[in-house]
Amino acid sequence: MYPSRRPTKPRPQTSDRASGLTALEHPRSLAEMVEQRLRDAIVNAELPFGHALPEDETGLALGVSRTPLRAALARLAALGLVTIVPNRGAFVFDPSLEDVKQLAGFRLMLETEAVMLCLDGAADNTEAELKTVLTIMETAHREQDGTAYASSDTDFHEVFFRNCGNLFVANAFATISWQVAALRAHLSVDRSWERDTSFLEHREIVEAFSSGSRDDLRRILRDHILRAAKAYSNVIAQET
Repeated sequence: MYPSRRPTKPRPQTSDRASGLTALEHPRSLAEMVEQRLRDAIVNAELPFGHALPEDETGLALGVSRTPLRAALARLAALGLVTIVPNRGAFVFDPSLEDVKQLAGFRLMLETEAVMLCLDGAADNTEAELKTVLTIMETAHREQDGTAYASSDTDFHEVFFRNCGNLFVANAFATISWQVAALRAHLSVDRSWERDTSFLEHREIVEAFSSGSRDDLRRILRDHILRAAKAYSNVIAQET
């Protein structure tokens, strides 16, 4: 009597058809939804810098338990938007004057490099995207919508990192991008005069990029970032 043979499992197909598969859609976890809601509240200046986020009160306000809330807070801490203090709890990050100075220096270094890379490798696409976002900024500015303006301002600068062609430069900026966006919103949402200056500077950036003038771009971008950093510092100094 011959031993029975075990059925063999079919080998996975390695044909090109596999590359045509589309990813399955799945609902976001509760922790992801909590993270997004808190992140938006911080970045859109709904929550002030240094605001306490006690688990019981925050969980009750959002209608969630401690488990997804803690996971969301941990993720927000990794993004630099929340500070978790042992035995005290979680707080919206509260940048110091030195933090603002260092963020501005790091951002200036990265964004200047990203802009130059865009001119070298993706000038047409970058210019088109900048003009599209500038139109959105203009509408928000005209309608005095500070939140929409701050959001489009963030989108404007992200154009350079999307098109620079260097993942290391883009990923380096991603480590501070949420903090920069939050500072921007806290400065511009309730300050129309800041938006007036900001919009003129963004228009100058687009004009300089379109002309391909590297020296002008470096100068305008430097003035724009350092002026904003000074304005952030003034706001922080007034609030302390």
